[in-house]
Amino acid sequence: MTAQGLTRCPWAPDGDPLYAAYHDTEWGVPEYDSRALWEKLVLDGMQAGLAWITILRKRETIRAAFEGFDPEKVAAYEERDIDRLLNDPGIIRSRPKIAATITGARIFLQMRDQGEDFSTYLWDFIGGQPIQNSWQTMAEVPAKTPLSEALSKDLKKRGFKFCGPVIVYAFMQAVGMVNDHLVGCPRHAEVKSMGARE
Repeated sequence: MTAQGLTRCPWAPDGDPLYAAYHDTEWGVPEYDSRALWEKLVLDGMQAGLAWITILRKRETIRAAFEGFDPEKVAAYEERDIDRLLNDPGIIRSRPKIAATITGARIFLQMRDQGEDFSTYLWDFIGGQPIQNSWQTMAEVPAKTPLSEALSKDLKKRGFKFCGPVIVYAFMQAVGMVNDHLVGCPRHAEVKSMGARE
């Protein structure tokens, strides 16, 4: 239950305050900042094979290890930086995921330098407006959609890694490209009211 007496989406159990706070304040809120969107795509990729709560619990440590996910800094990482990260118990110590983060930073900067804003690129896939869904139960919520498959395919074509259609749909849900709060959850209406980009 939430403070309003309505039922929170069941994937965010009441017994975990970190999960509840993420659900109640962050998940589904439209994000338009390019750097923040890239960070979230990286974190969703790091989740591959793991539970999201694992990433949530390590998120601040991961941010610190990757210097606030500053693309300029991460793009310049070399082998010694990979070794440093692999020896950091506070992060996800996966060489492929670390390498994918560095590669992703370089692609992000390449897009920017060619005049392509990462946020605009992502939001253009859905016409620039959040998709408002009206799911009643978790069983109705898809793991992927044709849109997430199309975005995944394009991200991979550009060289991004750990961005399959299921990961991309989780990302789209998290950054508010789609509103997948259940209609019985108080956050559904709250997120919907945030509406279009100003």
